[in-house]
Parts: sequence; C-alpha cells; structure tokens
Amino acid sequence: MRHTKNQSPPKFTDSELLCSYLFSLAYERKTRVKDAYEYIKHHWADCFPELPSYQAYNARLNRLASALPHLVAHLAARYSFACTKGRASFLLTDSMPIITCSGKRAGKVARELCDKGYNSTKKMHYFGVKLHGLGFSRSGALPVIESMQIGPASEHDLQAQRQLLEQYAHFPIFGDKAFNDSELELICQDQGGELMCPVKYKRGQPQQDRQRHKAADDLYSKAVSKIRQPIESFFNWLIEHTDIQRASQVRSLSGLIVHIFGRIAAALILITQLN
Repeated sequence: MRHTKNQSPPKFTDSELLCSYLFSLAYERKTRVKDAYEYIKHHWADCFPELPSYQAYNARLNRLASALPHLVAHLAARYSFACTKGRASFLLTDSMPIITCSGKRAGKVARELCDKGYNSTKKMHYFGVKLHGLGFSRSGALPVIESMQIGPASEHDLQAQRQLLEQYAHFPIFGDKAFNDSELELICQDQGGELMCPVKYKRGQPQQDRQRHKAADDLYSKAVSKIRQPIESFFNWLIEHTDIQRASQVRSLSGLIVHIFGRIAAALILITQLN
C-alpha cells in the first residue's frame, strides 16, 4: 500500500494481508474473504497482531487486485521450473466460464469486463467472464501451467487466445473444436509446430464426404480429446478446491480480479507443494 511522507507505513503490511488470505484459501478452503478473515482472526491472531477490521482488510485486498495477476505469473514460472521432470513438449489449451449471475438477468457487476456468453458444455447462458488456460502436458500429472488469462464471456475462445498461441506456435498445440482455424494452423506449420483439434466439419460440406471420412475423423478426434484431458482435469481440480467458477458474491471489478487470481494463486501454491 502506498503512503505519503506524512504517513507511516501500515502496521499490518501488504505481505501479511496476502499471506493470510492465500493461506486461508489454499489450506483451509475459505473461499469468501469474510470467512478467510474470520479464520485468521480466530486461529492465527498471535501471528497477525495488527489485523485490522474486516472492512479495512477487504478494502485493502481490493486495492491490491492489480498485483495478483503478476503474482500468478510469478508462481506459474516457479511451478514450471520445479516441474521439468516428465513434462512433454506439447501444449494444451482450454477455457471455462466464471459466472457472476445467470443469463436470465442483466448483469450489473464489473461491466468493464463482464458480458453475456454461452457455455456449450453446460448448455447455459451466463453473465461473467471466461478463464483461458495454456499449459504443457505432463505424464501422469496435472499440466504445467504457462498462462492464465481472462476475457469477456462473449469472446470466442480462439480470438481470446490467438495472440498468445501465435507466440507458442513452434510447439504442437492441442485445443478443442473452437480452435480449428486455417490461418493459425499455417502459422504453426511455418514455425515448426502443429495445431491439433477434433474434426469440425465445414458448413455445406457434402454428407457423402463426411460419411466417407467419418471413421478416421472420429478416431482422430477421440485421440485429440484424450490428450487434452489433463487441462480439463486441471480446471476441474481448480473448481473443486477453490470454487472459482461461482462469482455471484463479487461486487466490483477489483473484487472479481481478487476472486479469480487470488484463487489461481492459492491453487498454484498448493499444487506446487503437492508436486
């Protein structure tokens, strides 16, 4: 927290604030800020004697929101460095919704970023954002996360990640059907990589042509989906341990950033220790 020359530094430091919050999230699964605060207050008061009121704690946490994506990037780099053993040389990508409210209502929270989208897996309209993840596959374990980013719910997965994927085009990249794109495929080939996605038939493609290649296409699509399974498992693990997908309690853009990247940071802290 910044302070002027006429102000003394806060007795309860930013480091203590983030430490207490992320500890509660990672190890006690206190997914609400108030629950995390109450846990620290009642069980770790000796370690944090200058713990402020809940209102001040929450306000300062929101003011630190912009630091959390940088912390996630740092933790992801540490995780990547620690998990070189068994890491494959190909990338997996996937996305999932972060829901602030159902699509039946007009969302009013963090409209600078949130909008209405549709999730085909859950077959539902929702208001919120999408979380996009990119990571290296690892034998018998969750993937090594390279990047986590958010974008509007309405933005197509490929469009949201195109610039990032072009930076990794020298690697084989496995995505879902949404990533079928001839331009990106050519970029990958030019750089020595390859883009692999389940087969998506083109609109207007003759039915006879589809039937002719169906057996081979189904086999290829099944193989790609199986290889992509670890990134889906990572998102499921993230949901299970942090309840990241439900953001209905968020009331501001800063609160949404804290909700998302605080949970990712806590998950990376925990998963690094598990490995």
